[in-house]
Amino acid sequence: MHLLLTPAAARWLETELPGLEELTGHPVRHRYDAPWRSEPLPLADVVLVAPLSAADACAWAAGITPDPALAVPAEASYRSRPVLAMPYWHSETDRQRSLRDALEHLRWRDGVKLLRGRKGYRPHPPGQEDPAAYPWESALAAAERELRFY
Repeated sequence: MHLLLTPAAARWLETELPGLEELTGHPVRHRYDAPWRSEPLPLADVVLVAPLSAADACAWAAGITPDPALAVPAEASYRSRPVLAMPYWHSETDRQRSLRDALEHLRWRDGVKLLRGRKGYRPHPPGQEDPAAYPWESALAAAERELRFY
């Protein structure tokens, strides 16, 4: 298992990176490195993008991949690998037309399975974020199911 973080997430989890590397057995990647300095990632059997922000969903749908955390799922979907994404945003953001368009693009053109509603995450009311309640178990279980069928 490989763990890819956005640069922001890597800053937030800076003190936890060594433990995450020990857990996965691989370096945690969060930025592009010179090709001659980094070991290429193996092609994933299943990719899980979680938590997916609204900004990252829109960038990904537009083909903008500023870091490996978006580039790997974009590439995996074009290589017919299962890609799942579970969002994390509030209900006002969920109503944005540009976000809805991006999610439709990811779902129908790129084949991304969105874990929303009963299957995953329900947007929280503005100002009522609760990261501890994020359904990680559901996201990981969905990835395991995909792995069994792949």
